[in-house]
Order: sequence, then structure tokens, then C-alpha cells
Amino acid sequence: MGDRLTQLQDAVDQLAQQFVACLHFVHMRHDLETLGPNDKIRDVKLEPNQKEVDSLPAADFRAGMEELSRDLVLKEREIELLIMALPGLDNTEKDQERYIKDLEEDLKAAEAQRQEALKEKDQILSQLDALIRSIRRP
Repeated sequence: MGDRLTQLQDAVDQLAQQFVACLHFVHMRHDLETLGPNDKIRDVKLEPNQKEVDSLPAADFRAGMEELSRDLVLKEREIELLIMALPGLDNTEKDQERYIKDLEEDLKAAEAQRQEALKEKDQILSQLDALIRSIRRP
């Protein structure tokens, strides 16, 4: 998983792809209707087995639109959360430096614990080795 900016860029790219998918769905699955008395449905010469529009029944088209809309809203909320997690104007450079120093101290403490655990492991292994060597068969 990348940093927050990378996650944000990926989410924006995914949102753009979802917009394109929505436009394609609407373009290919709508019903051919005229909206006004002067409107005409144009004749487009296509391949014999290719359709200009493969319309869906109204209920299915509406369900598809609702699902795509829900997906767009969820992705937009994800983007908002990622933006809110970014350091903003309320975080000064000194605040960020202090936060980094706190993280460095936490890392040093964790490394000290790790080193202590390694020493304890080595000590227990040597004790176990000595115990195994001291066991004799009757």
C-alpha cells in the first residue's frame, strides 16, 4: 500500500474510469426515443451483427443506473476520506516535524525491545542447548 497521495491518485483514476463506464453504459443501454417533435433518430451504418444501442428494459436500466450511481458516491466518499487524512493548512511544518520526531522515538523504543527480545531468545536457546546436552540415557 502506498502513501496517502498515491492512494488518492489511484482513487481519482478509478473514479475517472467509473465515469467512463457510466457514460458507456448510458450510451449503449438507453432506449432510442425522441425528446421533442423535431428530433430524429439518425441512421448509422454499422456492421451486420453490431447494434448502435442494445437497450435494456426500463427497470433493468434504472437498476443499472442506481448501482453505478452508488458506486460513484462510494468512490467519492473514499476520496474525501483520503483528502481529510492529508496534512493540511491546520498542520504546520513544526507540527509535522514534531510528529516525525515522535515516530522516530517510537521506532527507537520498538528497536530496543526487539534487540532485548533477540538477546532473551539467544539466552533461552543456550539454556535449552545446555539442558539437552546434560540429558543422558539411563
